[in-house]
Amino acid sequence: MLALLHTSPAHVPVFDALRDENHQGLGLRHFVDEELLVRARRLGPEAVAGEVRAVLSRAFAEGARALLCTCSTIGAVAEEAGAQAGVPVVRADRPMAAAAVATGTRIVVLATVESTFGPTVSLIEEEARRAGRPVQVRTRLVDGAWESFAAGDAERCAHLVAVAADAVTDADVIVLAQGSMAPAQHLTTTAVAVLSSPRAGLAAGAAAALGG
Repeated sequence: MLALLHTSPAHVPVFDALRDENHQGLGLRHFVDEELLVRARRLGPEAVAGEVRAVLSRAFAEGARALLCTCSTIGAVAEEAGAQAGVPVVRADRPMAAAAVATGTRIVVLATVESTFGPTVSLIEEEARRAGRPVQVRTRLVDGAWESFAAGDAERCAHLVAVAADAVTDADVIVLAQGSMAPAQHLTTTAVAVLSSPRAGLAAGAAAALGG
């Protein structure tokens, strides 16, 4: 079984659909806590480390073989908690970061909340060091997109993100930092590569669960 830690219930059907499409037979156990992101945005990701450790303990006590953290803001906290507990924790955005580094050196990170920028940029730079490739990372906030998503208007959120991506011209690759931004990937018309995290993230989580 693969446990998933989300900070929005909107991610549950997305990952269930990806499982049904590519990983039939994999058991998923969803843990959703919207307050984790609220507090992380207000106080910083480390403020929710205790709650994340508690989710890990519960997930593995209930039979999880690995945990996938789908929230980019608290991904580093989740990985650290997994390392401390000696259990496999996968950041859903790590495969995307590695792919971005492999695609080019000029990387633009789009996000709908500012709290995502620090963890995402650090992750990309970590993957760049691992690959021995120099990168130049820039960030851009998509105004109004988070408010639309939080209000339940995922379609408008995707539209705003796609418009922002299409406005990027001086980059080799665009990273959609949050899983909630993934629908915009298919709306963009830019010639620049656009990457999102859910599909590759679930594949990495599934591999960890099956190999754990």
